[in-house]
Amino acid sequence: MTTQTTRTAENAGRPRSPGDDAIGPPPRRPTLVPAERYYSATFAALEVERMWPRVWQLACSVDHVAEPGDYFEYRCGPYSVLVVRGDDGVLRAFQNVCRHRGNTLCAGTGSGLNELKCGYHGWTWDLSGALKRVPNRKGFGALRMSELPLHAARVDTWERLVFVNLDRDAMPLADYLEQVPSDVAWNRLGEFRCYATMTIEVEANWKTVADGYSETYHIQTLHPELRRCMDDVHAPQVIWGHTGKSEQLYGVQSPQLRKTLSSRDVWDAYVYTQGALMGVEEGTPLPDGRPSPGESVAEVIAERTRAFAAQRGVELSWASTDQLMRLHQYNVFPNMTLLTNADHLTTMHSLPGPDPDRGDLVMMLWTRMPPGAPRMTPVDVRMTAGEAEPGAVLTQDITVLPGVQRGLHQPGFTHLTLSNEERRVINMHLNLERYLDLPDGQRITGGETP
Repeated sequence: MTTQTTRTAENAGRPRSPGDDAIGPPPRRPTLVPAERYYSATFAALEVERMWPRVWQLACSVDHVAEPGDYFEYRCGPYSVLVVRGDDGVLRAFQNVCRHRGNTLCAGTGSGLNELKCGYHGWTWDLSGALKRVPNRKGFGALRMSELPLHAARVDTWERLVFVNLDRDAMPLADYLEQVPSDVAWNRLGEFRCYATMTIEVEANWKTVADGYSETYHIQTLHPELRRCMDDVHAPQVIWGHTGKSEQLYGVQSPQLRKTLSSRDVWDAYVYTQGALMGVEEGTPLPDGRPSPGESVAEVIAERTRAFAAQRGVELSWASTDQLMRLHQYNVFPNMTLLTNADHLTTMHSLPGPDPDRGDLVMMLWTRMPPGAPRMTPVDVRMTAGEAEPGAVLTQDITVLPGVQRGLHQPGFTHLTLSNEERRVINMHLNLERYLDLPDGQRITGGETP
């Protein structure tokens, strides 16, 4: 993969040039992606065989597995990985399978484990994965306990995010994440604590879900409220390889709007779409007399955000208005995005469902806490798309997904036609082709750069 925009770590978190837009140099022609990738059972089986067991995937937060005996089951298609904090404080991951007859050892998330016992026949392992007890062992003859540990998986952390990989020979997580950690190092992500995860069942392929948080092209149509408080034009993007990034500045109107909005208009749109980030309810008016002469509405929002953080003991005087108002959105192949500014962090990843037309959107919700703050035990909930209320913008995103998935099946629709503004979507497909080792006739075409 080639880097399309050059960035350095020391510039991370600083304002971009107004000339940097979401499109960049346009290609000679659009990129065409075969539509069947989004609904073909054969293609989904290839993903299960060649891709999902070989990539690093966000499983949970450190807050899920902070203490000895804490555990978390991560499921992706047919695969189940058990993340466990051992008695020795070491974080480990195992394939979630009893080595006797294949029963699942643990489900969900919890705490207080002192061993891993199969509920079928009672085979038992310690938290380091060593087999320590087999009922009626003599019936097996010369059964060597040391030869039957749990099958280990790779596990590693970045800040308070826990990643797993079934491939024991996979590249280190730090290499897989490329420039992402250094690019966002200014934001001290380790101070955030996960307080909840929300798994939303959607009638769409996992890639259909992931595409929605990998481009800003849809904002002008699907999210008209955002255009009243966000610059969707000067939104520079970068591709590193497994990863990519986009930035969007909030507290300003879209340059695509013909009418100049008042500060009150921008404030109202921000409150409607992002008000929870500064602790105000929908309908809260712009404070009287603000913005003052020489002050922008973005500075008013940033001030209110700092005050909201101070209520929970978080001091944000170090964060500039730009660092509070510019959303940094990182994509990590195959299925994760991380959205952050100086007082906001949300991670999302999409997972395959029981068939290619269904999937899950998993949102992990975080809040910045004072340094040294204790662990927050996350609340994990699962719901259908109809039950979910993740906010105005995400509700719009989720509502459109079933229609997109149905459209992909239509016999006349053979290819997605993608713009360079959607190049993070294109990059996902380029990586997918590399892992699946597709023949030339099944690869994406077009998109040649001048």
